[in-house]
Amino acid sequence: MTETANKSPDTRCKCIKPTMKYLRRDQIFRVKAETIPGESVFVVGNCEELGNWMSSSAVRLSKDDDPESCLWSCCVKLPQNQDVEFRYFVGVYIEPEIANDGAKQIIVRRWETSIQPRNIRIDAEDVNIGEEEMGKPDIFGSVQSITSIERGWLTSETVIQLKLFNNPLQLWKKRYEGKKISLKVTPVNLARNRSSETVLPFSENIDESMDTHDQVDAPEVWPLTEIAVMNEEKRKFHLQEQFGHIYSEGEFVLFQICVLQLESMAYLVDFYLHNSTEEDPPTLIGFSYILPSVLRKSEGQAIVPVTSTNHRPIGQLTVEYLVVQPIENFSCSMEETFSRMWKPSWQGLDVGHRGLGTSFKLEVQLCSDIRENTIASLKTAALHGADLVEFDVQLSKDLVPVLYHDFHVCIAMKRKQNLDINDKLQLPVKELTLEQLQLLKVYHLKESTTGISKFNNEDHEDHQPFPTLQKVLEVVDPHVGFNIEIKWTMQLQDGSYELYNPFDLNMYLDIMLKVVLQHAGHRKIVFSCFHPDVCTMIRLKQNKYPVMFLTQGVTKKYAPYHDPRTHSIPMAVHHAHNACILGINVHTEDVLRDSTQVKLALDSGLIVFCWGDDNNCSSTIKHLKNLGLHGIIYDKIDKFGTKEVKESIFLVEAREAQNNLLNVVQKMGSGHSSTGVPVDVGTTRQTLSTLSVSAHNTSAVISDGGGAFESTIKEIGKDSQYADCAP
Repeated sequence: MTETANKSPDTRCKCIKPTMKYLRRDQIFRVKAETIPGESVFVVGNCEELGNWMSSSAVRLSKDDDPESCLWSCCVKLPQNQDVEFRYFVGVYIEPEIANDGAKQIIVRRWETSIQPRNIRIDAEDVNIGEEEMGKPDIFGSVQSITSIERGWLTSETVIQLKLFNNPLQLWKKRYEGKKISLKVTPVNLARNRSSETVLPFSENIDESMDTHDQVDAPEVWPLTEIAVMNEEKRKFHLQEQFGHIYSEGEFVLFQICVLQLESMAYLVDFYLHNSTEEDPPTLIGFSYILPSVLRKSEGQAIVPVTSTNHRPIGQLTVEYLVVQPIENFSCSMEETFSRMWKPSWQGLDVGHRGLGTSFKLEVQLCSDIRENTIASLKTAALHGADLVEFDVQLSKDLVPVLYHDFHVCIAMKRKQNLDINDKLQLPVKELTLEQLQLLKVYHLKESTTGISKFNNEDHEDHQPFPTLQKVLEVVDPHVGFNIEIKWTMQLQDGSYELYNPFDLNMYLDIMLKVVLQHAGHRKIVFSCFHPDVCTMIRLKQNKYPVMFLTQGVTKKYAPYHDPRTHSIPMAVHHAHNACILGINVHTEDVLRDSTQVKLALDSGLIVFCWGDDNNCSSTIKHLKNLGLHGIIYDKIDKFGTKEVKESIFLVEAREAQNNLLNVVQKMGSGHSSTGVPVDVGTTRQTLSTLSVSAHNTSAVISDGGGAFESTIKEIGKDSQYADCAP
């Protein structure tokens, strides 16, 4: 049995008297969980003994001695006078001598993500009992008969993704034309000092030979390599087969490798020729090495030679890569997650595009009267009943997240009223600091052609362009959800980019995510981006907020992108499942062309939003809601919105939940229900904990409640705003 070291109890619940601080009770945790070699089961919870919800301080369970058993258990001394909440997760334990910084590390592979964690109540009997008296063990992922398990996020490891598409393999010998060729990726540690190699104690070092015929019975090792193919059958990551994957023309293949020491890992790609008869094993014909020096940036392309077993060049392999690192100096809590949760009542939501709408279209009558992506625009949309507001975020030169849609702006070069188009200088937003953006006379690109600024109210703070993301999170009504679109340059099919020389992508996202994770409070947040890799990275870097993949699909209005995952709604569905994100945000032009695609996405379990100019029509909005879309993003919500009561659904549900809380608390105070029947306090407390509202939202609605009442709400009805959500 394993137990964490006792630490100072000063952070304990205030209700524990000083003389009772050090009382403990033995608690046995038992759970059945399927694992592969190298994985362990851990328990984490809301007390110091269980790591205070931090995975790095979780308690590791011991596996039953029976090799056929999947039972894990441990005994932990828990505080006697505190309700304990906990979750199980499957992870990889890395010993201090192997880890990068000399400290133990725990990598989260899969974890329980039910809205309500498991719990042990104060009034529960001690479980310091014999094995024969124990009840049934817990089942990993199953809480109150509902199974909810998600893949982990990055804690200390780095993820490498290698993408193969658009005819990536070229073999120059004619005898290989039309033949079945498979690829297998194996990470290889280049560290010269074997004592410093990142090889876990349960694994055997990978033989650097290209011939893997003798590795049929070798155990899976860390680093673990997985593969996915963008089709319905193989879109989820899974282990490679012995001879890898047979590549077919037109496929999008994705290899994913988790590593600890990026700078010392190379990637060996073996190529096998499959014979006409299945009885004969494939023949190794060549190999490629992708060295760590090639992976210089967060994303890029590598072209490497294919070398035969006789050390002759026989072709080349083109790989697009992605390097995903954990958020620097930030740790995610395991207390709660909403990354795949959506309430059934959140249907047909009204989402204000850039707040009250786009303000720089050629058709003036379709433009918003308030500048887009400003605090004023967001607040006005909220006043007209927007459930969420959508806006665009990018970084200024001094690395401050600001709201602005276009990658470029124009600034005046002369002080005069009538400016010629040649009197303005076009600059990327990323080349101007926040102070410059907010003090200079900045023109939208479409204003630069006329020389006349459309908006002259920028002296009013809420109307000023380039508000910071942090300020928006702080001043806009907290009951209005945010759909935060991360702006990132896309490569077009012709090879050009929307923006050249961008920031490093890992740093770019880390800065934005930290602002949201630290300042969002209990606001409903959904991230989105047109770049599929950015969606993947946001999902891997944090475990709290959901992500939606923006896609333009089949369109006549916009130039196609380079990445095939953006080309159609079915490909977007595959990517959403591959990345384990909430859903997709589709272009309405594509939906109106073929509405059966909505059913395809919904039937696969995804949440679906839609965007586009076609949405700026009351009849179209009604049609899209009837199709079952969860959110419609459109301009001028003050004109096209149809709500009789101009309130967000989150405010309405918070008010309803407040009334339920008031009724329950009144019952607790009287000890009897309205009918005079005695109230069971335990049942009442459980009812409070499952009401679908957070304490933050509840206290924000209540205007006449006392401090003691608010404290009661926060302790008993804590953060359960997503109760009854569908995973």
